[in-house]
Amino acid sequence: MLNIQFIRENPKLVEEKSTQKNIKVDIGKLLKTDESRRKLLQEIEKLRADRNELTAQSKGQKPSDVLIKKGKDLREQIEKLESELKKTEVAFKQLLESVPNIPLDDVPVGKSEAENKVMATVGKKPEFDFKPKTHVEIGVTKGWIDKERAAKVAGSRFVYIKGDLAKLEFALMQFGVDCLTDENFIKGVVEENKLKASTKPFSFVLPPALAKTEVYEATARLDKEETTYKLADDELWLNASAEHTLVAMHLDETFDAKELPARYLGYTTAFRREAGSYGKDIEGIIRLHQFNKLEMESFTTSDDGLNEHILLTMLQRKLMEELEIPYQLIQKCTADIGGPNASGWDINAWMAGQDRYVETHTADYVTDYQARRLKTKYKTDDGKTEFVHTNDATAFAQRPLIAIIENNQTKDGDVVIPKALQKYMGGQETI
Repeated sequence: MLNIQFIRENPKLVEEKSTQKNIKVDIGKLLKTDESRRKLLQEIEKLRADRNELTAQSKGQKPSDVLIKKGKDLREQIEKLESELKKTEVAFKQLLESVPNIPLDDVPVGKSEAENKVMATVGKKPEFDFKPKTHVEIGVTKGWIDKERAAKVAGSRFVYIKGDLAKLEFALMQFGVDCLTDENFIKGVVEENKLKASTKPFSFVLPPALAKTEVYEATARLDKEETTYKLADDELWLNASAEHTLVAMHLDETFDAKELPARYLGYTTAFRREAGSYGKDIEGIIRLHQFNKLEMESFTTSDDGLNEHILLTMLQRKLMEELEIPYQLIQKCTADIGGPNASGWDINAWMAGQDRYVETHTADYVTDYQARRLKTKYKTDDGKTEFVHTNDATAFAQRPLIAIIENNQTKDGDVVIPKALQKYMGGQETI
C-alpha cells in the first residue's frame, strides 16, 4: 500500500494515477476517514493521560467517591472511543488498501493492453516449406498432450503432459535453475548490458503452494473473483504463482542493508481460475487452471529497486535468446501493469503454428507497496529503517514449450530440441 502521508500531500496525483490504471478510488473519503482516525487517537490519548493523572492523585490513599466516579467515567469514555476507533481503523485499512501503486513516469498511459508498446523485436521467425501446425495438433498426435482424460478427472482446462514433452519441461526448468543460480551467468548479463546491479545469484527455493488469507492479502495479489482458488475448509488459498509465497517469506522481518539484494528462484505448481479467458487463449496448454512455474523474486534497497527491475527483464531476455526463441519486448501501459505494480514488462514469444506472438514472461516492479503490508524492512548503514523494494519476474512457465514445439517443428512432425536444452535430455536432439 502507499504511504498515507504521501496520499495526504498528493491527493490529486494519487487519484489521477489511479484513474490511469482504470481503478476508481475515493481519496476524499479515505482522507476524511484518516482524519477521524487521528482525531480519535488524540482523544483517547488525552483521556488516558487524564486517567493516569487521576491514578497518581489517589496513590497511597483511599480514593474518594468523586475520584472513583471520575475514573469510571474516564474508563467508559475510553472504551466507547476505542470501539469507535476499531471500526474506523477497519474502514481506513480497506480504503487505503484499495489505492493502487503509482506508475513510474515512463509507463505509457493507456486504457487497455491494446495500448502496450512494443519496444523491441528480437530473433528471426522460422520459415517452413510446409504449413506449420499448432502445438495442440503436434502434441495430441505425439501423445504428449491429453486434455480429454484430464477433463474426466479434473474438468476442463486441465491436462496430462506426457512422454518427451514432460521431460522437456523438466529440462527447461533445470536450465533456468542452472543459469540463475550461477553468478557467472548473472555477471555476464550485467556486464553485457552495462547495468548498475549486483551479480549475486538467486537462491533456489521450493516454497509452499498455499498461503493464509491475511498473508495473501498482504502481498496485494489475492484476486478472489477471477484468479485465486480457496480451500473449502481452511483459511488457505492456492498460489497463482511462486512469487506470492516467496515475497511473504520475510513477513515482519528486517534485513541488514548488506544482505540485499536477497534473490530467490522459486518453483511451484500454480493454480488460476482464469475467469474471462476464451478463444485461442484456452487451446492446448496456453491458459490452464494448473501449470508449473519457475519465478524470480527479489528484495532490494529503495535505491536499487529500479535497477533490479531492469536486470530481471534482461535476464528473461537472455534466457529466451539462449533458447533461440524469437520474441517481442513489451512495455505495459498503466491499465495493464496491475494495481500493486509501478512498472511492468512482458516478453511475447513468436508461435509459428498460431502465426502470432503470445505472452510467456512478465516482470513486475512493486516498489515498497507490498513491503508496507508485509512489514518487510531493512536497516540502512546509518541505522535508519526503511521498507524494502520488491521485484518479481517469470523465469519459465510452460508457455515457452509451445514456442519450442511450434517454431522447431519438422515436416515429419518431430520437434528439434534447442541446443541449450539438449544436455538435459541426455543428448537427445529431437522429440
